[in-house]
Amino acid sequence: MDQLRTLVVVHETGTALGAARALGREQASVQKQLDTMNRNFSELCGEPLVLKQGRGKDVLFTGTGSTLVALARGTLGDWLDGIHSSRRRLGRSLMVGTTRFTLGYLAGARERVAGEFRERGIDLKVGHVRTRDVLTKLRAKEIDLVCGSVVTESGAETSRALDAFDVMEWRRSAVSLVTNLPVDELPGPAVERGELASLPLVVSAGGVMAGVLHTWFGPGHRDSLRIAAEIDNVNYGLELLRSGVVRGCMLVTEGVAEATGDPQAAYARGLRAVGLVHDTGPTLEVLLGAFTRRGERAGYADDHPLNLLWNALEREKERWRRERHGPGEGPAQDPFELATAQDPDEGLRQGAGH
Repeated sequence: MDQLRTLVVVHETGTALGAARALGREQASVQKQLDTMNRNFSELCGEPLVLKQGRGKDVLFTGTGSTLVALARGTLGDWLDGIHSSRRRLGRSLMVGTTRFTLGYLAGARERVAGEFRERGIDLKVGHVRTRDVLTKLRAKEIDLVCGSVVTESGAETSRALDAFDVMEWRRSAVSLVTNLPVDELPGPAVERGELASLPLVVSAGGVMAGVLHTWFGPGHRDSLRIAAEIDNVNYGLELLRSGVVRGCMLVTEGVAEATGDPQAAYARGLRAVGLVHDTGPTLEVLLGAFTRRGERAGYADDHPLNLLWNALEREKERWRRERHGPGEGPAQDPFELATAQDPDEGLRQGAGH
């Protein structure tokens, strides 16, 4: 099994050195495994698996080698699926992913189940998941539950992309713009979605807003849009616009855009909200919530860790709505607003005062 894994990684990285770095091993150890497999398969099939191309060049996989890589991927995948299936059935551990701005939901839910998990020896493993990978990691069965955001069509309870998942919806937010462009250049109060192609945009390589642009303008949207700057995260994009180093617009959730009029929203000072009119194509929203693979919870007992944590998240959702959304008030702020609305300097001053 270890030899098969090594072969797959050599195929992915191109060289024994690349595979050794990826696996955290010595190059000589990887090369020895390759030599052993080459010798064995030369005897079995009359052809080695890989051929050396010369110094500094990627190895060349033969027909036999490429066939074995495909078989190895399936074998290793089935083996890992079986291991994880047993782990999930026994309920001795639970693997949960969360994005930065949904960690607060999980923290509260974890407190509700911590005592029982501790008594039963259940290991709760938590890892960071980027927004663009929220559903991908669930599909790959790398995690059992994830808290995060996905793009869905407005008014639809679920989209086809969510058919394979159980969804606990926390809230939805429409898509809007924030900008530092002057009113004479971008009058507002709204622009048609089609006009985005003519505006200088601050865009991210991943995340929900990258998914929005992909849906509206297709996989080649970067070639058809005016990209003023590329960013790794929304916070940096907002700071970039506030600084004036870049002039342009950035897609954000409607709640974030509306906060530009709030003097306490430090991240939005100096920026202006501009709405979007959806002239063509689907109207998209950002759905914030928790997700598991559809039907998996139903196959477990009520006291299975996955069901216990799911129910704790439900209670946490209701508590959060009660505290943040009183009678007659508007919709509760989304976690991005709650995480960034406070001026960091103000937080330090408050901490020093206690």
